[in-house]
Amino acid sequence: MLKVPFLDLRVTDERERAEILSGIERILMHGRVLLGPEVDEFEQKVAARVGRRYAVGCNSGPDALIIAMRALRIGPGDEVIVPALSFIATANAVSLVGATPVFADTDDNLNMSAESVERLVTPATKAIIPVHWTGHMCEMDSLIAVAQKFGLHVVEDASQAFDAAIGPRKAGSYGVIGCFSMNSMKVFSSLGAAGILVTDDAALRERCVTLRYHRLVNREYCTELAQNSRLDTVQAAVLLVRLERLEGVIDKRRQNAAYLNQRLQNHVCVPWEPEGQRHVYYTYTIQADRRDELAIFLASQNIETKIQHPLLLPQHPIYGGRARGEWTRAYCLIKRVLCLPSNEKLTDTQLERVADAVIEFAASRVAA
Repeated sequence: MLKVPFLDLRVTDERERAEILSGIERILMHGRVLLGPEVDEFEQKVAARVGRRYAVGCNSGPDALIIAMRALRIGPGDEVIVPALSFIATANAVSLVGATPVFADTDDNLNMSAESVERLVTPATKAIIPVHWTGHMCEMDSLIAVAQKFGLHVVEDASQAFDAAIGPRKAGSYGVIGCFSMNSMKVFSSLGAAGILVTDDAALRERCVTLRYHRLVNREYCTELAQNSRLDTVQAAVLLVRLERLEGVIDKRRQNAAYLNQRLQNHVCVPWEPEGQRHVYYTYTIQADRRDELAIFLASQNIETKIQHPLLLPQHPIYGGRARGEWTRAYCLIKRVLCLPSNEKLTDTQLERVADAVIEFAASRVAA
């Protein structure tokens, strides 16, 4: 029985392969392997796509978050509210600038709850980092209202949601700074690691530019502590090729999700998309009562799944026992979530196998 992979990172499209190699060949000729002209072009195109004035490329999504908070002068003594359900990079970025992450509960759609955020604000709170989980955007109007009420910065972690939207507004266009990861697992992916920040604030843009390279002014004078986080020109060249193909990738993932929703909606809790929103399906995440049993059954059918994530952020040893926040609903949800294969490279036969297997498992449990 052939495997149904959760992801396939090979470059199997011959035209895409040729375009990527052509871009790399240009870099070998001009020699600007860091912050070359492809980086400038990539930043301009991303800013336009997201609907912001400026974009600043860097080497990863986590570094984008760190640079954003340093640009906003968030540090020791400050609190930053993050979702309890996220990848560890969200909380660690806060900790790495010396601030304290505070963990907010989730809503039923797996995103940060604005009501929970409001309950957690203290005089030390400096910012909110909503994470657009699984490729579906948070309820940004509610979160922005909380931020405005208390005078807080909003830094969007849109790492999983490039090109997701609420109406005409894209992920990354709401916060004072929006941050993206383009690592190789993302819908909009590099061939390794890459990240980018977007903003409309010219002064913040200038700070981010220097903060991505040791906070050097004129490449000579270091004015404050910062890391080296420049964007590799090769990754920018790859991303320029893939930006042109992105709409097709997202369309295919949305078609796959629609098929799975139609087949599975009476058997498990499927992801849903409120009217006027655009989900890009970084993951197709269901909720199931017997999640662990289902995952084991699918593995027996050679279908690869992922649990993202088995632990909430405040449950990790680095934060456990001293974390502040609330995560009752998130704690219930992490026992139910399971990510099924739905990537754009799946064949119709593979997708059908996924749906058939989930239905078979659900039917057998009803019969039992």
